[in-house]
Amino acid sequence: MKIVSIVREGKYVLGVKTEAGIIDIAAALIKHPQSGVATDVMDIIENGDETLAALEMYVRNLPAGGGDYLLNEDKLEWGPCVTSPKKIICIGLNYRKHAEETNLPIPEYPILFNKFHNTLTGHKADISIPKETRELDYEAELVIVIGKKAKGVSKAQALDYVFGYAAVNDLSARDLQMRTQQWMLGKCCDDFSPLGPYLVTADEVGDPNALAIKSIVNGELRQNSNTSDMIFRCDEIVSYISQYMTLVPGDIILTGTPEGVVLGLPPEQRVYLKHGDEVTIEIEKLGRLTNRFVVEKKNVGNRYIARVTKT
Repeated sequence: MKIVSIVREGKYVLGVKTEAGIIDIAAALIKHPQSGVATDVMDIIENGDETLAALEMYVRNLPAGGGDYLLNEDKLEWGPCVTSPKKIICIGLNYRKHAEETNLPIPEYPILFNKFHNTLTGHKADISIPKETRELDYEAELVIVIGKKAKGVSKAQALDYVFGYAAVNDLSARDLQMRTQQWMLGKCCDDFSPLGPYLVTADEVGDPNALAIKSIVNGELRQNSNTSDMIFRCDEIVSYISQYMTLVPGDIILTGTPEGVVLGLPPEQRVYLKHGDEVTIEIEKLGRLTNRFVVEKKNVGNRYIARVTKT
Protein backbone atom coordinates (compact mmCIF):
# COMPACT_ATOMS: atom_id res chain seq x y z
CA MET A 1 0.00 0.00 0.00
CA LYS A 2 1.10 3.55 -0.74
CA ILE A 3 0.10 5.97 2.02
CA VAL A 4 0.24 9.75 1.69
CA SER A 5 -0.30 12.81 3.82
CA ILE A 6 -2.57 15.52 2.43
CA VAL A 7 -2.70 19.10 3.71
CA ARG A 8 -6.35 20.14 4.01
CA GLU A 9 -7.53 23.25 5.88
CA GLY A 10 -4.18 23.52 7.62
CA LYS A 11 -4.20 19.93 8.90
CA TYR A 12 -2.70 16.66 7.75
CA VAL A 13 -5.18 14.03 6.59
CA LEU A 14 -4.62 10.47 5.45
CA GLY A 15 -4.63 9.52 1.80
CA VAL A 16 -4.10 6.26 -0.06
CA LYS A 17 -2.77 6.04 -3.61
CA THR A 18 -4.79 3.90 -6.02
CA GLU A 19 -4.72 3.46 -9.78
CA ALA A 20 -7.63 5.92 -10.02
CA GLY A 21 -6.02 8.62 -7.87
CA ILE A 22 -5.52 9.54 -4.23
CA ILE A 23 -8.35 8.66 -1.85
CA ASP A 24 -8.94 11.18 0.94
CA ILE A 25 -9.94 8.68 3.62
CA ALA A 26 -11.70 11.15 5.95
CA ALA A 27 -13.76 12.50 3.05
CA ALA A 28 -14.59 8.98 1.87
CA LEU A 29 -15.81 8.03 5.35
CA ILE A 30 -18.35 10.86 5.28
CA LYS A 31 -19.94 9.36 2.19
CA HIS A 32 -19.31 5.71 3.06
CA PRO A 33 -19.11 5.43 6.87
CA GLN A 34 -17.38 2.49 8.50
CA SER A 35 -16.11 2.09 12.03
CA GLY A 36 -12.51 1.17 12.81
CA VAL A 37 -10.92 2.95 9.84
CA ALA A 38 -8.05 5.29 10.80
CA THR A 39 -7.81 8.76 9.27
CA ASP A 40 -4.28 9.70 10.40
CA VAL A 41 -0.95 8.52 9.03
CA MET A 42 0.56 8.05 12.49
CA ASP A 43 -2.41 5.94 13.63
CA ILE A 44 -1.76 3.55 10.76
CA ILE A 45 1.94 3.26 11.63
CA GLU A 46 1.49 3.04 15.39
CA ASN A 47 -1.50 0.73 15.73
CA GLY A 48 -0.28 -2.36 14.00
CA ASP A 49 -1.31 -4.83 11.34
CA GLU A 50 -5.03 -4.87 12.17
CA THR A 51 -5.36 -1.11 11.59
CA LEU A 52 -3.53 -1.36 8.28
CA ALA A 53 -5.64 -4.36 7.25
CA ALA A 54 -8.85 -2.46 8.06
CA LEU A 55 -7.71 0.44 5.88
CA GLU A 56 -6.79 -1.87 3.01
CA MET A 57 -10.19 -3.60 3.19
CA TYR A 58 -12.02 -0.27 3.28
CA VAL A 59 -10.20 1.05 0.22
CA ARG A 60 -10.74 -2.22 -1.65
CA ASN A 61 -14.49 -2.12 -1.01
CA LEU A 62 -15.13 1.48 -1.99
CA PRO A 63 -17.49 1.77 -4.99
CA ALA A 64 -15.87 1.98 -8.39
CA GLY A 65 -15.85 5.41 -9.95
CA GLY A 66 -14.98 7.25 -6.76
CA GLY A 67 -16.41 10.61 -5.81
CA ASP A 68 -15.28 13.95 -4.47
CA TYR A 69 -12.95 12.06 -2.14
CA LEU A 70 -10.90 10.86 -5.13
CA LEU A 71 -8.18 13.45 -5.73
CA ASN A 72 -5.83 14.22 -8.60
CA GLU A 73 -2.18 14.01 -7.49
CA ASP A 74 -1.28 17.11 -9.50
CA LYS A 75 -3.70 19.23 -7.46
CA LEU A 76 -2.75 18.05 -3.97
CA GLU A 77 -0.91 19.96 -1.28
CA TRP A 78 1.36 17.27 0.07
CA GLY A 79 2.56 16.83 3.64
CA PRO A 80 5.51 14.69 4.72
CA CYS A 81 4.42 11.07 4.40
CA VAL A 82 5.36 10.51 8.07
CA THR A 83 4.04 13.52 9.93
CA SER A 84 5.19 13.14 13.55
CA PRO A 85 8.19 10.86 14.02
CA LYS A 86 9.49 10.76 17.58
CA LYS A 87 13.04 10.29 16.30
CA ILE A 88 14.76 11.25 13.05
CA ILE A 89 18.03 9.32 12.92
CA CYS A 90 20.52 9.70 10.09
CA ILE A 91 23.41 7.57 8.89
CA GLY A 92 26.44 9.38 7.48
CA LEU A 93 28.85 8.09 4.83
CA ASN A 94 26.89 4.90 4.27
CA TYR A 95 27.61 4.37 0.57
CA ARG A 96 31.02 3.07 -0.39
CA LYS A 97 31.39 5.19 -3.54
CA HIS A 98 30.22 8.33 -1.70
CA ALA A 99 32.89 7.84 0.97
CA GLU A 100 35.44 7.38 -1.80
CA GLU A 101 34.37 10.50 -3.73
CA THR A 102 34.74 12.63 -0.59
CA ASN A 103 38.15 11.06 0.22
CA LEU A 104 36.96 9.85 3.61
CA PRO A 105 37.72 6.46 5.16
CA ILE A 106 35.10 3.71 5.06
CA PRO A 107 33.40 3.83 8.49
CA GLU A 108 33.97 0.92 10.86
CA TYR A 109 30.63 1.56 12.56
CA PRO A 110 27.51 3.42 11.37
CA ILE A 111 27.93 7.18 11.83
CA LEU A 112 24.80 8.45 13.59
CA PHE A 113 23.44 11.97 13.81
CA ASN A 114 19.94 13.38 14.10
CA LYS A 115 17.58 15.85 12.56
CA PHE A 116 14.43 17.41 14.01
CA HIS A 117 10.75 17.82 13.19
CA ASN A 118 11.28 21.34 11.77
CA THR A 119 13.11 19.80 8.81
CA LEU A 120 10.07 17.88 7.56
CA THR A 121 8.10 19.03 4.54
CA GLY A 122 6.36 17.40 1.61
CA HIS A 123 6.50 16.68 -2.08
CA LYS A 124 6.24 19.78 -4.30
CA ALA A 125 6.83 22.18 -1.40
CA ASP A 126 9.01 25.21 -2.12
CA ILE A 127 12.10 25.19 0.10
CA SER A 128 13.75 28.42 1.16
CA ILE A 129 17.53 28.58 0.90
CA PRO A 130 18.77 29.99 4.23
CA LYS A 131 20.58 33.28 3.78
CA GLU A 132 23.38 31.93 5.99
CA THR A 133 24.52 29.33 3.44
CA ARG A 134 26.05 29.49 0.00
CA GLU A 135 26.66 25.75 -0.25
CA LEU A 136 23.30 23.95 -0.21
CA ASP A 137 23.64 20.37 -1.43
CA TYR A 138 21.12 17.63 -2.28
CA GLU A 139 21.26 14.03 -1.01
CA ALA A 140 18.97 11.27 -2.27
CA GLU A 141 18.26 8.81 0.53
CA LEU A 142 16.14 5.80 1.38
CA VAL A 143 14.15 6.17 4.61
CA ILE A 144 13.27 3.28 6.92
CA VAL A 145 10.02 3.78 8.86
CA ILE A 146 9.79 1.74 12.04
CA GLY A 147 6.50 -0.07 12.66
CA LYS A 148 7.08 -1.98 15.92
CA LYS A 149 8.90 -1.24 19.17
CA ALA A 150 12.46 -2.49 18.73
CA LYS A 151 15.10 -2.91 21.42
CA GLY A 152 18.12 -5.16 21.07
CA VAL A 153 16.84 -6.89 17.94
CA SER A 154 19.04 -9.16 15.87
CA LYS A 155 20.07 -8.44 12.30
CA ALA A 156 18.10 -11.52 11.19
CA GLN A 157 14.88 -10.14 12.73
CA ALA A 158 15.43 -6.42 12.15
CA LEU A 159 13.32 -5.96 9.02
CA ASP A 160 10.33 -7.51 10.80
CA TYR A 161 10.14 -4.24 12.76
CA VAL A 162 9.92 -2.06 9.65
CA PHE A 163 6.55 -0.63 8.58
CA GLY A 164 7.72 0.70 5.25
CA TYR A 165 10.02 2.94 3.26
CA ALA A 166 10.06 6.39 1.68
CA ALA A 167 12.33 8.76 -0.20
CA VAL A 168 13.91 11.85 1.32
CA ASN A 169 16.21 14.65 0.23
CA ASP A 170 18.65 15.00 3.14
CA LEU A 171 19.54 18.61 2.37
CA SER A 172 22.91 19.73 3.66
CA ALA A 173 24.35 23.23 3.95
CA ARG A 174 27.97 22.19 3.54
CA ASP A 175 29.53 25.41 4.80
CA LEU A 176 27.48 25.19 8.00
CA GLN A 177 27.96 21.42 8.28
CA MET A 178 31.75 21.70 8.14
CA ARG A 179 32.02 24.76 10.39
CA THR A 180 32.58 22.49 13.41
CA GLN A 181 33.10 18.79 14.01
CA GLN A 182 29.36 18.44 14.68
CA TRP A 183 27.23 18.28 11.52
CA MET A 184 23.92 19.33 13.07
CA LEU A 185 23.84 23.00 12.03
CA GLY A 186 24.18 22.18 8.35
CA LYS A 187 21.50 19.50 8.51
CA CYS A 188 18.71 21.01 10.63
CA CYS A 189 17.52 24.17 8.89
CA ASP A 190 13.80 24.44 8.22
CA ASP A 191 12.43 22.10 5.53
CA PHE A 192 15.76 20.28 5.09
CA SER A 193 14.04 16.85 4.97
CA PRO A 194 11.34 16.78 2.29
CA LEU A 195 9.84 13.31 2.71
CA GLY A 196 7.62 11.34 0.34
CA PRO A 197 5.61 11.44 -1.74
CA TYR A 198 4.53 7.98 -0.59
CA LEU A 199 5.09 5.83 2.45
CA VAL A 200 5.21 2.38 0.86
CA THR A 201 4.56 -0.63 3.06
CA ALA A 202 7.39 -3.12 3.42
CA ASP A 203 5.51 -5.92 1.66
CA GLU A 204 5.41 -3.87 -1.57
CA VAL A 205 9.10 -2.98 -1.43
CA GLY A 206 10.68 -6.35 -0.76
CA ASP A 207 14.46 -6.14 -0.43
CA PRO A 208 15.32 -2.52 0.52
CA ASN A 209 18.93 -3.08 -0.53
CA ALA A 210 18.09 -3.72 -4.18
CA LEU A 211 16.55 -0.39 -5.19
CA ALA A 212 17.72 2.04 -7.86
CA ILE A 213 18.24 5.51 -6.35
CA LYS A 214 18.69 8.77 -8.25
CA SER A 215 18.73 12.52 -7.90
CA ILE A 216 17.91 14.84 -10.80
CA VAL A 217 18.67 18.58 -10.70
CA ASN A 218 16.94 20.75 -13.31
CA GLY A 219 16.51 17.69 -15.50
CA GLU A 220 20.15 16.57 -15.20
CA LEU A 221 20.90 13.19 -13.63
CA ARG A 222 23.34 13.76 -10.76
CA GLN A 223 23.13 10.65 -8.58
CA ASN A 224 22.56 7.24 -10.13
CA SER A 225 23.20 4.31 -7.85
CA ASN A 226 21.58 1.42 -6.02
CA THR A 227 20.94 0.82 -2.33
CA SER A 228 23.07 -2.33 -2.70
CA ASP A 229 26.10 0.00 -2.39
CA MET A 230 25.31 0.69 1.28
CA ILE A 231 28.16 -0.09 3.63
CA PHE A 232 25.71 -0.94 6.42
CA ARG A 233 22.55 -2.49 5.02
CA CYS A 234 19.06 -1.75 6.29
CA ASP A 235 18.79 -4.79 8.56
CA GLU A 236 22.17 -4.03 10.12
CA ILE A 237 21.23 -0.37 10.66
CA VAL A 238 18.00 -1.17 12.50
CA SER A 239 19.69 -3.83 14.61
CA TYR A 240 22.66 -1.59 15.46
CA ILE A 241 20.59 1.40 16.54
CA SER A 242 18.24 -0.79 18.59
CA GLN A 243 21.14 -1.97 20.73
CA TYR A 244 21.54 1.56 22.10
CA MET A 245 18.06 3.09 22.02
CA THR A 246 14.51 1.84 21.78
CA LEU A 247 13.00 2.43 18.36
CA VAL A 248 9.25 3.05 18.34
CA PRO A 249 6.61 3.08 15.60
CA GLY A 250 6.92 6.16 13.45
CA ASP A 251 10.65 6.67 14.02
CA ILE A 252 12.43 7.29 10.73
CA ILE A 253 15.99 6.42 9.75
CA LEU A 254 17.72 8.19 6.84
CA THR A 255 20.15 5.63 5.50
CA GLY A 256 22.77 7.74 3.72
CA THR A 257 23.36 9.01 0.20
CA PRO A 258 25.25 7.60 -2.78
CA GLU A 259 27.93 9.30 -4.86
CA GLY A 260 27.14 12.27 -7.07
CA VAL A 261 26.54 15.09 -4.59
CA VAL A 262 28.05 18.53 -5.20
CA LEU A 263 30.54 18.04 -2.34
CA GLY A 264 32.06 15.10 -4.19
CA LEU A 265 33.15 17.24 -7.14
CA PRO A 266 36.48 19.07 -7.40
CA PRO A 267 36.14 22.51 -5.75
CA GLU A 268 36.29 24.38 -9.06
CA GLN A 269 33.33 22.35 -10.40
CA ARG A 270 30.96 22.72 -7.46
CA VAL A 271 27.73 24.54 -8.22
CA TYR A 272 25.42 24.43 -5.22
CA LEU A 273 21.64 24.80 -5.25
CA LYS A 274 20.30 28.26 -6.03
CA HIS A 275 17.01 30.10 -6.46
CA GLY A 276 14.78 28.44 -9.06
CA ASP A 277 16.49 25.04 -9.02
CA GLU A 278 14.30 21.94 -8.97
CA VAL A 279 15.47 18.66 -7.44
CA THR A 280 13.80 15.28 -7.86
CA ILE A 281 14.70 12.28 -5.74
CA GLU A 282 13.65 9.01 -7.38
CA ILE A 283 13.80 5.62 -5.69
CA GLU A 284 12.57 2.44 -7.31
CA LYS A 285 9.10 1.42 -6.03
CA LEU A 286 8.86 4.59 -3.91
CA GLY A 287 8.08 7.25 -6.51
CA ARG A 288 9.51 10.69 -7.29
CA LEU A 289 9.92 13.44 -4.70
CA THR A 290 10.28 16.92 -6.24
CA ASN A 291 10.96 20.30 -4.62
CA ARG A 292 11.79 23.76 -5.90
CA PHE A 293 14.29 26.03 -4.17
CA VAL A 294 13.65 29.72 -3.61
CA VAL A 295 15.30 32.67 -1.90
CA GLU A 296 14.57 32.92 1.79
CA LYS A 297 11.85 35.33 2.80
CA LYS A 298 11.92 37.28 6.02
CA ASN A 299 8.59 37.97 7.70
CA VAL A 300 8.25 41.67 8.49
CA GLY A 301 4.83 42.34 9.99
CA ASN A 302 2.35 41.12 7.39
CA ARG A 303 4.82 41.52 4.53
CA TYR A 304 7.52 39.27 3.18
CA ILE A 305 10.86 40.55 1.93
CA ALA A 306 12.91 38.24 -0.26
CA ARG A 307 16.56 37.93 0.68
CA VAL A 308 18.70 37.04 -2.30
CA THR A 309 21.90 35.15 -1.58
CA LYS A 310 24.76 36.32 -3.76
CA THR A 311 26.79 33.63 -5.44
